[in-house]
Amino acid sequence: MKKLLLILVLIVTGAVCSFAQATDATTDASVSESADKAEDPGYWIKETLFEHLGDAYGWEVPFNHHKRIPLPIIVWGSDGLHIFSSSRVTHGEEYVDGKATFKIATEGDDKGKLVEIVDGKEIKPWDISITKNVCAIFIACIVVLILVLQLARWHKKNPFKAPRKMTGAIEALVEFIYVGVIKSTLKEKAPKFAPYLLTVFFFIFFMNLLGLIVVFPGGANVTGNIAVTLVLALMTFVMTNFFGTKVYWKEIFWPDVPLWLKFPLPIMQVIEVFGIFTKPAALTVRLFANMMGGHMIVLILTMLIFIFAAMGVAVASGTAVVSVLFSVFMLLIDVLVSFIQAYVFTMLSTIFISLAQAKHEEHEEHHGPEAQPTVTNK
Repeated sequence: MKKLLLILVLIVTGAVCSFAQATDATTDASVSESADKAEDPGYWIKETLFEHLGDAYGWEVPFNHHKRIPLPIIVWGSDGLHIFSSSRVTHGEEYVDGKATFKIATEGDDKGKLVEIVDGKEIKPWDISITKNVCAIFIACIVVLILVLQLARWHKKNPFKAPRKMTGAIEALVEFIYVGVIKSTLKEKAPKFAPYLLTVFFFIFFMNLLGLIVVFPGGANVTGNIAVTLVLALMTFVMTNFFGTKVYWKEIFWPDVPLWLKFPLPIMQVIEVFGIFTKPAALTVRLFANMMGGHMIVLILTMLIFIFAAMGVAVASGTAVVSVLFSVFMLLIDVLVSFIQAYVFTMLSTIFISLAQAKHEEHEEHHGPEAQPTVTNK
């Protein structure tokens, strides 16, 4: 426990130092743009908050926010494909590649995105760059593959022994999710959908944990990006509806309700079809909001140190101690939330898939006529 607290304190300290560098960088940029904006605390707080929570074309170096680990930029511009390092445009420079000129927009709807300058106008090209979030997704995939394949190799070599340490922890998680969630809900259909559901659980879980780490390869707010959670929810949407049974679709387009509720006005059909799309929407918003909220709370607690710094050394020191303590507490909570959100997403996905696997016998049991009493001869 002491080691865990020490690690968390070091993480928070790194976050504070990184945040301080970000504050200086943001304030310097604001001064060059507008002196009034630079003097407004709300401006640099908002800019720094969105900079840490948003995506980027480079990975911040701990304790030195002015330097970034470059990532490949891949865009399809007006004259074809362009591939170059993000270091060429990290600090607002314009990069000329052949006849095309690129830069990162500093204002407007495309602020923070790569744009192409054509005839003095900024045009957004087709961008498939390896950004920080994309790179973090690749890292999470590699981590999950290594851990799961290590577990498979262990059982192949030692079929009658229980693994220990990290391999044992992964096996315990697999057993917990498969037996407690997937098998208990899907019954005989569990082996068919378990690979997808277990992959979703470990992928979300490790993305959440990596997002809590300040230094590379952590620090990317992947599950706090609604585009990522939307894609995960759409995968569950496809698995649910693509493998849905005839009984499932019959209940959507001709449910067992009084006739006047479905004909001539398809009231129930509209409600059921609407429900198909509300399920992935709920998955998307639930994961996104919880993970984004956790990151924002830690960042805001860190911001209090710099907000109260102008009130004197005593106030700033007291605020720093309180902020660090609460940040450590919130990071402990976020570790638990990382598991809970991965578990809830997997559990809800399992339930949605199981509802689409209804059989005719189950349909009759729940919606059919009441069973006739059994008559016995005495």
